[in-house]
Amino acid sequence: MASLLSFSLPKPNIIRSSSATPTTTTLTIPEALDEKFGRKGIKFLESNNVPFVELTVRNGSSLRLTIPDAHVTSYKPKVYWKDEGFEEILYTIPAGAAADPTKAKGGIGLVINDASEKSSRGSLLSGSEWTVKDTDSDAIDALQVELSCTAGTLDISYVVSLYPLSIATAVIVKNNGRKDVTLTSAILSHLNFKKRGRTAINGLKGCSYCSHPPLSSPFELLSPSEAMKSESSGWFGSESEEKPGVWTKQDVPITILKNKLSRVYAAPPSERVKPFYDTPPSKYETLDQVE
Repeated sequence: MASLLSFSLPKPNIIRSSSATPTTTTLTIPEALDEKFGRKGIKFLESNNVPFVELTVRNGSSLRLTIPDAHVTSYKPKVYWKDEGFEEILYTIPAGAAADPTKAKGGIGLVINDASEKSSRGSLLSGSEWTVKDTDSDAIDALQVELSCTAGTLDISYVVSLYPLSIATAVIVKNNGRKDVTLTSAILSHLNFKKRGRTAINGLKGCSYCSHPPLSSPFELLSPSEAMKSESSGWFGSESEEKPGVWTKQDVPITILKNKLSRVYAAPPSERVKPFYDTPPSKYETLDQVE
């Protein structure tokens, strides 16, 4: 007996050929930094093709740090004597038309020089470019950016922190070479004041100091020789002229900055050979409009 089975033909699977070009999105440097290191209160931006980072804590205090040269060019803390509540503390000016227009002088600049030998090349940071290594925050009440660069056998980290009423900086240097190195370093701060004759520093009473030129820096407003030139206070010159290298102890609580001075506050060499010795305080106050 013949049997009939019903069946259906399979539907043809039609493959259509098509071509598609994948789209790629190129992030700008600030966007890439924001994606990797951005946090609340930490914003990466760019001006004249120079990347910088702005930190802003909860009370509105802020600072600006240019990344390639690790230069703090703005610091605006919250103040109580202005209606808008913030005031620029740092003095920063353009480096000059003849120089790179993206560079600035003043502000807060890090200086590290190689002093291992007389033939040493001076600044370790010239030609080095900083990059962002890490960021950190504490509920927008404390923000921190860490920059890093390499100079020869040295790995250098520069940490800039912003708090509601202050900023702080720290430098970490790691020597990966076999030879010891001798470094001289400074963090030069250029501050705004309303009137020089009524400007002062409080908190250095009892500290030892000596007259000493500042380190040369691309951020300097005065060269080391200019900073050491005494200013005449009358017909017979300055009565309080200090001799370089002579250590003395400050016996007044407030240092008036009416006349130009360049000092190093530190333990004298004779004290540093002792097992224990006093060091200057790490915290002091700058006073504007002293009565």
